[in-house]
Amino acid sequence: MANNSTDHHPNSINDGTYEGDFGCSVQELRDLMELRSGEAVNRIRDNYGGVTIICRRLKTSPVEGLSGNLGDLENRRQTFGKNFIPPKKAKTFLQLVWEALQDVTLIILEIAAIISLGLSFYHPPGGDNEACGEAAGGVEDEGEAQAGWIEGAAILFSVIIVVLVTAFNDWSKEKQFRGLQSRIEQEQKFTVIRKGQVIQIPVAELVVGDIAQIKYGDLLPADGILIQGNDLKIDESSLTGESDQVKKSLEKDPMLLSGTHVMEGSGRMVVTAVGINSQTGIIFTLLGANEGGDEEKKSKKGKKQGPPENRNKAKAQDGVALEIQPLKSEEGIESEEKEKKVVKVPKKEKSVLQGKLTRLAVQIGKAGLIMSAITVIILVLYFVIYTFGVLGRPWLAECTPIYIQYFVKFFIIGVTVLVVAVPEGLPLAVTISLAYSVKKMMKDNNLVRHLDACETMGNATAICSDKTGTLTMNRMTVVQAYVGGTHYRQIPDPEALNPKILDLLVNGISINSAYTSKILPPEKEGGLPRQVGNKTECALLGFVLDLKQDYQAVRNEIPEEKLYKVYTFNSVRKSMSTVLSEPGGGFRMYSKGASEIILRKCTKILDQGSEVCAFKSRDRDEMVKKVIEPMACDGLRTICLAYRDFPAGSEPDWDNEADILSDLTCIAVVGIEDPVRPEVPEAIQKCQRAGITVRMVTGDNINTARAIATKCGILQPGEDFLCLEGKEFNTLIRNEKGEVEQDKLDKVWPRLRVLARSSPTDKHTLVKGIIDSTVVEQRQVVAVTGDGTNDGPALKKADVGFAMGIAGTDVAKEASDIILTDDNFTSIVKAVMWGRNVYDSISKFLQFQLTVNVVAVIVAFTGACITQDSPLKAVQMLWVNLIMDTFASLALATEPPTESLLLRKPYGRNKPLISRTMMKNILGHAVYQLTIIFTLLFAGEKFFDIDSGRNVPLHSPPSEHYTIVFNTFVMMQLFNEINARKIHGERNVFENIFRNPIFCAVVVGTFAAQIVIVEFGGKPFSCSGLTLSQWFWCIFIGVGELLWGQLICTVPTSRLKFLKEAGHGPMKEDITHEELTEGADEIDHAEMELRKGQILWFRGLNRIQTQMDVVYTFQTSGTSLQGALRRQPSTISQHLDAKHVSSPTHVALSSATSPPATSAAAASVGN
Repeated sequence: MANNSTDHHPNSINDGTYEGDFGCSVQELRDLMELRSGEAVNRIRDNYGGVTIICRRLKTSPVEGLSGNLGDLENRRQTFGKNFIPPKKAKTFLQLVWEALQDVTLIILEIAAIISLGLSFYHPPGGDNEACGEAAGGVEDEGEAQAGWIEGAAILFSVIIVVLVTAFNDWSKEKQFRGLQSRIEQEQKFTVIRKGQVIQIPVAELVVGDIAQIKYGDLLPADGILIQGNDLKIDESSLTGESDQVKKSLEKDPMLLSGTHVMEGSGRMVVTAVGINSQTGIIFTLLGANEGGDEEKKSKKGKKQGPPENRNKAKAQDGVALEIQPLKSEEGIESEEKEKKVVKVPKKEKSVLQGKLTRLAVQIGKAGLIMSAITVIILVLYFVIYTFGVLGRPWLAECTPIYIQYFVKFFIIGVTVLVVAVPEGLPLAVTISLAYSVKKMMKDNNLVRHLDACETMGNATAICSDKTGTLTMNRMTVVQAYVGGTHYRQIPDPEALNPKILDLLVNGISINSAYTSKILPPEKEGGLPRQVGNKTECALLGFVLDLKQDYQAVRNEIPEEKLYKVYTFNSVRKSMSTVLSEPGGGFRMYSKGASEIILRKCTKILDQGSEVCAFKSRDRDEMVKKVIEPMACDGLRTICLAYRDFPAGSEPDWDNEADILSDLTCIAVVGIEDPVRPEVPEAIQKCQRAGITVRMVTGDNINTARAIATKCGILQPGEDFLCLEGKEFNTLIRNEKGEVEQDKLDKVWPRLRVLARSSPTDKHTLVKGIIDSTVVEQRQVVAVTGDGTNDGPALKKADVGFAMGIAGTDVAKEASDIILTDDNFTSIVKAVMWGRNVYDSISKFLQFQLTVNVVAVIVAFTGACITQDSPLKAVQMLWVNLIMDTFASLALATEPPTESLLLRKPYGRNKPLISRTMMKNILGHAVYQLTIIFTLLFAGEKFFDIDSGRNVPLHSPPSEHYTIVFNTFVMMQLFNEINARKIHGERNVFENIFRNPIFCAVVVGTFAAQIVIVEFGGKPFSCSGLTLSQWFWCIFIGVGELLWGQLICTVPTSRLKFLKEAGHGPMKEDITHEELTEGADEIDHAEMELRKGQILWFRGLNRIQTQMDVVYTFQTSGTSLQGALRRQPSTISQHLDAKHVSSPTHVALSSATSPPATSAAAASVGN
């Protein structure tokens, strides 16, 4: 053990020139970390005398770590900085208000209102001249004439309300997602050694001088120098753009950089730079993470900065290579050129729902635009023909302002029609529904990282799940063993085993496993011991304890530093080996791994008397048949333990793995049980009922996989299914050249249920194949679960990637869309339920919204054409349209999901948003409402015995007649909102209504607000108070909506052949090849339609994206740098940079609807 006492004495270095009494300054360490490989090794050796001296200067011990003294930690934070990269400043409320004001429809309204205001104050001389005709007539008193400004002011006031509501929504979303972001960050922990104890601390608490343990799958949170490493390989592509893994060792390249991924091996490092002083932090500051101003310049240059992932996970992908090398260097110029060349990478398409919504919004908007234009033209023509034609009046100069005032009024009516036609509440409904779901999904153990994943999950048709930990409990125990020629069905008694075999067994397990894997005493008395680290290794260590031996004593005797060489476990080797140098010369290597792989490399085996016997292929086959297969059929994983002695004299070539891992002597084969989670079979049954196929993709033996799949219910007796091993799968789907052929794959995947002994590449191939397949009518939507580093490509490729929160590596979490905080398959079923609920909530809202729109547009249009004035005034329209929309989106988008959602098949990507049943409801209710309103409009004054409100002059006081029309209209919407809760033709619209308190509050609140508006709204709302009996009539007509709804339910949809669906997803033929490969940020089919005829207000509609912009900006995997600049959500969620794709040919084939694989995958799969 290194002597720790000197390490904590300030007197050990009497430089005194450095801050905080440390022997290195921040700048020195920063300069040191800029160096690479040989250069760095020389600098450490020449300037410092080795890593141990750096540790001493930083007052830390390579073995014991820091003391953990709070004063010392604070001092380090003061001197070297905190491990925190300040996030980009949030947008201020005023900025959000300004953004909301950019809505084109609102701008048109503002202009109209300002013109109207200006004209109402302008009284020209002679304006009251009789010659101006009816325009000036009918004004009873001066007071009323003065009130002309009220309408303009009221419109402006409504616009302000709308803008504030929108800005407040954006602001609260931003706050919510910052909260989500910080929660994800708090959950990210890292293993360090303090006071000789291995502990996990939040990444933000790391300080310079900490000794951190790094292992396969970690994402490094700070810069450091390697102290000790085993077979360590790092993926530095996030910093350098090179996809090759970099080997790290003390002799060649000990520099470890933050933001890079550990792809293989393990080791320990001393932290030398944190936060903004780390390499990631420096780049981050250069990219201007703290100033928004830089962003726009950068985006104009067409560079894509990589998204800073989490606080200390900044990934800056392009231009960063330029930072690390001198700017003028050749490589820098090269990468600039590469960047210009490579742009043709297919982009991930919008999420299914967004694509459909945008198309639908465009269609509705076009219709609205035409209607409003026709309205204005008819009104103007009628007025001109009537005034100057029929009455034959000349156009007098002094009358011009009055005529203009009329024209402005017509224009306002036209704009009002447009405002009502454009479903303003739609973006809000989407946002509220998604944000609400995400919040609630947290309680169901789903941490959503990309908002659209939540909704995509509702369309899922296939789930490719891991076995270990997801379907099983990931609590492994050895239950059978084959030792010394005997198959023990229970753990053998240590007395029964030969002492030499026992010794080999204990040493082989204790030494040849990561020293981070251990078994700790239970937290509660009588509980099970806690397993820390790799669960398979924990099972083996538990086996050692069951044999009444102590693995810790062996480890203390042979600490990690004494291990000569370690071949760590990876998905290619499927084994782990550790080499020790023997005291008398020579070496001994212990190996463990999948039984069929290790047994193939064994030529000898130990018998009962610990003698070494020959082990031929015939013996191997017999052992497989008699020992391994029976174990596997019980659902056990089989692990073989072996060893090999190398004679003294010449040292073997350790890099030649094939030679080293041969001629082994088998010690034992053990069977490890990992019980199926009790709740999984039911969850899988729910999936199958919901039309989702569950496939198991595992690295395990095919017999084990089949046994577990049967227990889970993935394999049903009597079904036609396939269970394949990775090798067999590859021979079936690849041609002679070894390329995957979609036709061959299409013959395999529909029946495939279990893929065993699969590599990460197989998983990626399967997922890609299912997504790209065209054999089934609907394009498949695939969800994938993964926990390992190598699952990254498959998680990225899938429509929804689930990473394990407990067992998952940082790399897997990084590539995922949703993190399962409890690693449980049942949480995926909950995600499906929430996803379907989001879809249904949007459909419910659409059904309600479109009924309002259809009725309001037709009423405004016909009313304007027949009576020269819209029965619903601009301000009333704004109340109906915006306030009711906002409230309705809140009410209908927060409906909690029910189990019944899982009883139907997935809608699929091409199913229209508005089904024929919904269309029946929309048109049916529209007929009722229009009949009532036109009856009231043209005969209401007779029925209620009041003055008619038709054809009144400009600025006349509000009439009771039109107030009743307006009030009845709102009452019908209110009761229709209850009808809108059901979209599949169910009769009981009140079912579970009290489970949604928001809905009840909104209905009651809207009703109360309506009373206030009618009774006290006066001139601004063009309302005059109503009597009690008039109110009762309005409410009675509203309740009629519920009865009418029952009537509509009885009409079978199948009979109404003329009904069309609306809101389809983009069809395949709509997407041309050029569109797939163009360098635009993302394919937006709606925008393509617009190129054919630029429509001004469409940008207003684009509020769907604008509203969600904030959300996407704070998605974990894509924060500040891209988010604010790009409306399109998914571009951010995929942080692939074109320059990294080593074989673009592979990616170019992938469908437009999914992100390209990560560079590493492209390299591994494409080559």
